[in-house]
Amino acid sequence: MTDRSFEDSVVVITGAAGGIGRAIARRFARAGARIVALDVDADGLVETERALTGHSVVSLRCDITRTDDCERAVREAIARFGQIDVLVNNAGIVHRSAFRDTALDVFRRVMEVNFFGSLQMTKAALEALIARQGLVIVVSSVAGVAPLYGRSGYSASKHALHGLFESLRAELAGSGLEVLMVCPSFTRSAFEQRALDADGGRVTRGRSRVGTEAAPDDVARAIFDAARRRQRLLVHTPVGKLAFALSRLAPGVYEKLMVKKLASELGVTG
Repeated sequence: MTDRSFEDSVVVITGAAGGIGRAIARRFARAGARIVALDVDADGLVETERALTGHSVVSLRCDITRTDDCERAVREAIARFGQIDVLVNNAGIVHRSAFRDTALDVFRRVMEVNFFGSLQMTKAALEALIARQGLVIVVSSVAGVAPLYGRSGYSASKHALHGLFESLRAELAGSGLEVLMVCPSFTRSAFEQRALDADGGRVTRGRSRVGTEAAPDDVARAIFDAARRRQRLLVHTPVGKLAFALSRLAPGVYEKLMVKKLASELGVTG
């Protein structure tokens, strides 16, 4: 099978106002793609447009938890560019709090954005994508393929994405539509700075991490290369690959190592 070319493709990206989303927009734009940048952060979208000066881009404020926003964004993308070739489900939120302390509304909010937001955007764009034998890129996480301490709701939402989109891939086999699941590890961006605490406010304590944080541009480059090569799964960084393998081959060992590295951020010692 030949590599994909993104020259003149239309790439719709959620969560495009910063971090990995903006970096993905830059990378695909450099390959000649036309970009539709979506986010709830209107000011951040302005900065994304500036970062893409000289490229073909349209930005739209879109709350992916609202079905009508998702459908409107798809209509406007098609009205502007006539097609959709790639949908990047990148928008998401995270919480950092113990399961026992976390309000149910926090779990619902995380699932609403990370899971149902991606589901709704994909439903809205699906027929346009099938018509172009296109590609759905889902930015999951290593937390989607392995447990993650202090982020049970986040991990659950990412695991759910794998169940949904890997099943979708199977259902649409033969249609020409492809699905790429992406599992970044710890990444240097404002994403974690907006993490929810147990009550739904902003976390103020420091974050623990494992290994060196990846830069958003590095993640975007890896995603672009995996999409071009028609990969089905991308697990990014050596730490991510180790966590993926160890959680399957020696889950007890993985759990002990993970807890040792991350428990202190919730005030757990010993």
